[in-house]
Amino acid sequence: MAHDDKTEQATPRRRQKAREKGQVARSRELPSAVAGFAGLMVALSLAESSLKTWRTVWRQWTELAWSSDFDLASPIATKAALLALGWSLPPLVVAWAAAVGVTLAQGGLVFAGEALVPKLERLSPANRLGQMFSVAGLSAPAKSLIPFSILLYLGGSVLLRDWETLARAVTLPRLALVNLLYRDVFEIAWKSTLTLLLWAAVDYLLQHRKLASDLRMSKQEIREEYKETDGHPSIKARIRRLQRQLRRRRMLQEVEHATVVVTNPTHFAVAMEYKPEMAAPVVIAKGCNQLAERMKRIAYWHEIPVLENKPLAQALYRTVEVGQTIPAKLYVAVAEMLAYLYRAQMRAQQAAAGGRR
Repeated sequence: MAHDDKTEQATPRRRQKAREKGQVARSRELPSAVAGFAGLMVALSLAESSLKTWRTVWRQWTELAWSSDFDLASPIATKAALLALGWSLPPLVVAWAAAVGVTLAQGGLVFAGEALVPKLERLSPANRLGQMFSVAGLSAPAKSLIPFSILLYLGGSVLLRDWETLARAVTLPRLALVNLLYRDVFEIAWKSTLTLLLWAAVDYLLQHRKLASDLRMSKQEIREEYKETDGHPSIKARIRRLQRQLRRRRMLQEVEHATVVVTNPTHFAVAMEYKPEMAAPVVIAKGCNQLAERMKRIAYWHEIPVLENKPLAQALYRTVEVGQTIPAKLYVAVAEMLAYLYRAQMRAQQAAAGGRR
């Protein structure tokens, strides 16, 4: 009942942490079963082509042993050894490649340093006895009895089927006896390897299901993991608040370089910069309410023109982001405002020059 609350599938982070600890769904029987089946198929495919060669070598071997003293250093013995090596090497290579491929397919290469750390409880005889006589400890031998019983049944059924023929084997011609033995051995071999392969596949599915069950999480664990990975909501809110403050501080500094500040006049303020080499004016700062008031104070302090234009200020605030140029539909309104501003500045300069004269 301790795991009744763990109703959710494991998250990718939980699976990754389990993999780092060496917890990967693997079947120890699957690589050996696939290797045995693949090696047997390759050996049987090569048996037909090498059968004539084996018969020739066997006949030469028996004739040599009948006519003279047999020596393992003789050429026929060397030839037989090379033939056996050439016949057995491809199945062994294929079996090794199949075992490595299946091992990698089950979970890849996993180096879990934590699993190599020595633990004193592993050396405790009491714990070891408890594991041996536990449900998990007894399930492994019991699980091995199932495929063993199937293999015993398959082998026994083949022998019982041909028992009458085998009982009078001494009366059979040599070629008929060899064919009978070859057929029975072949049948028992491919049925046994196929049975082990199917059982290993079932074992892998059971291991995969068990690991998924062991890694299941409760909703509380998922929430805690979310806090660890994405941060606590209060911390995230504080970070966002600090980021907004930083953006506002930078934006207020940009107001000092503005060409004009357009206001609502009390709710919105938009600061624009325009130079002759620019294609269109650029919005360098905008704000509403208290931020708009601060922008106007900075503009007054640095003698930047502040013009009131309610429709234009609202349109710029709602449609243009900081750092963007004004849209084409506002060119006329902004151009008229800038022209008015430049004329006013020129009149002020001329008046100042006339007053000095």
